[in-house]
Amino acid sequence: MFITSNAYAQAAPAATAATGPFGLSGNLTSFLPIILMFVVLYFLMIRPQMKRQKEQKAMMDALGKGDEVVTVGGMLGKITKVADGYIALEIANGTEVLVQKGAVTTLLPKGTIKTVL
Repeated sequence: MFITSNAYAQAAPAATAATGPFGLSGNLTSFLPIILMFVVLYFLMIRPQMKRQKEQKAMMDALGKGDEVVTVGGMLGKITKVADGYIALEIANGTEVLVQKGAVTTLLPKGTIKTVL
């Protein structure tokens, strides 16, 4: 025989308007850290990436005959022909390779290839 007592529910307290700092409602205050994280994410990751993409596109549009470049695969060469999506690179005397413009990573100053070799 167990001795137990009855449990009765208590009445709910009266609803009050919860306000956070600066008089903001409780719901908005709870989302404030998430909003701040997205703002920080934009300025630290998204904006610099967009700037790099813009610079890369400007460099690819400015490629011309005689420019010395480095490709994604690490090949150094001088541009001999420029087409819409492709360029011809002279990687050795009399040896040309066709590569996509998107494969160019770096535009080198003139005369760099002679100093490397």
